[in-house]
Amino acid sequence: MPSASPPPAWEGRRAVTGTEAEAAALLGWLTDPEAPRLCLVTGAPGSGKTALLDWLAAHGPRAGGRRRTPRVLVPLAGQSALGATWTIADLLGVVARSPDELVHALATSEARPSARAVLLLTDLHAAAEPAALTELIGELAGVGRVRLVVEARTGSPAPETLRAARRATVVDLDGEPDPDDSAPAERPRPLPDLSDPLAVCAADPLLVTTAYVTGTGDGSGEAGVDDHGGLRTAWLRAGQSLCRAQDPAERALVLLAALGDGADPRLRPALAELAEGAAWRLRWARNRGDLAPAWPGPVAVLGAAGGPLEGTLLVGDRTGTVRLLHEADASSAGRLPHTVPGRVTALAPAPDGTVLLLDDRGRLHSVRGTVPRAPYLERLTEAVSKTLARHPGTALAAIAGSVVVGDRLGSVHAFGLTGLHQAASHSGRVTAVAAVDSETPFVCSGGADGTVRLWTPGRDPRPEPLAERRSPVVSLHATETPHGPLVAAAWADGLVELHRPEGGATLSFRPGPPVRAVAVTGAGALLVGTDESLVCLVPRSHS
Repeated sequence: MPSASPPPAWEGRRAVTGTEAEAAALLGWLTDPEAPRLCLVTGAPGSGKTALLDWLAAHGPRAGGRRRTPRVLVPLAGQSALGATWTIADLLGVVARSPDELVHALATSEARPSARAVLLLTDLHAAAEPAALTELIGELAGVGRVRLVVEARTGSPAPETLRAARRATVVDLDGEPDPDDSAPAERPRPLPDLSDPLAVCAADPLLVTTAYVTGTGDGSGEAGVDDHGGLRTAWLRAGQSLCRAQDPAERALVLLAALGDGADPRLRPALAELAEGAAWRLRWARNRGDLAPAWPGPVAVLGAAGGPLEGTLLVGDRTGTVRLLHEADASSAGRLPHTVPGRVTALAPAPDGTVLLLDDRGRLHSVRGTVPRAPYLERLTEAVSKTLARHPGTALAAIAGSVVVGDRLGSVHAFGLTGLHQAASHSGRVTAVAAVDSETPFVCSGGADGTVRLWTPGRDPRPEPLAERRSPVVSLHATETPHGPLVAAAWADGLVELHRPEGGATLSFRPGPPVRAVAVTGAGALLVGTDESLVCLVPRSHS
């Protein structure tokens, strides 16, 4: 029986006829801070379970006029655990490649409104992987900022399994089913040809995900799942992005960027033709397992160099190794000779070929280039290094005659030949900075507060952010290009945006996995690095 008491107000809205008492119990559970995080709605077929959750998603009280916690309806019928993971992650503003990553992301991400929600999960008994989903639900119920209402048919294994694993409120609609509420069972939707890239991009992405995960239609067991020429591997690599609402051209671009070099050679031109309508053109992509050229490894930091290193990309991994790649095709150009202990958290190529590195303790390191440095630049770098030894930095950028550093208190510091300029730009830690050496030099900064801000040292920061999201900024880069200054920003929810500070359309891209680093080349190409891939895109207008 329900353990919650009816709430004081319903805003004049009534639940489905015959379920008023259960609706009152659900709303009471929602408003009881001591109630379990998990509520099970059970009942026989046709007893009104799904209709009750539909009503709960749309209606309910707003105590004292305050904004209520979002209620997110997630149908589970026919879903795999992976498809549901991507759906929930996207709705809550995090990125997850697996159920375990979803639980970890929600448990460790900053407590923002987008990460607090009531999940309304319907038809668990009809899921493609009910046991795996039941396990995921049990883990999510242990995350403090999420509440779950789970609908499952009486007699299915899920309710008892969840009650044995977690404290739960139970709302039982058992009894005689309402004959008017009994709908005929849905016919299984026909699967697209899972080897046809055009059919896959136009189909229901969650249906495609379930088919790829479970091997539906392959005619083989799990040990012999058909990779469909490489489409399946690419889909599962970029799945959270692919499962978002978008047109087939955008989905084709994401899938093309995730396609390995060992894929069926007919797939790439077919996907490229379908992606013609997207806002980007894919110049190249290097994914885990690629051999020609070889995948450079997981990306932690990125840099696009000028001066003596013109046309070279700097790609750092978690171990501190920084690889040099040719910008044209990501082929190897060697490694950066440095001896930085620990991880490299930021890198900044200077115009004279020197590369500045920030380690995980917030300290500065300098790797000299092939061109002798001017003495005043050496003195500037030494002064910044001494400052960061006392006051660790969290972000780093460099332009001619200036080094820019962010700190954990939200301030940005521009060390230059004419002195030090500072701005309190963010609430919380500065996560990324970039500097542009143009007619009017400016600094970009991104923070844990989700904002990207512009600032010209010596002046007040612009009051309005260039961009803002309910998710921390994870990477930022800016440069002057033939198309004007461009700013690339990436957030922890998986979104990458390319901005034009002087005005113009903003372009966006989501690769699927969590984005670790972004950069813009001098020619205006966008680089996106993840643990799985390094992708180079060009705006369609530039090409």
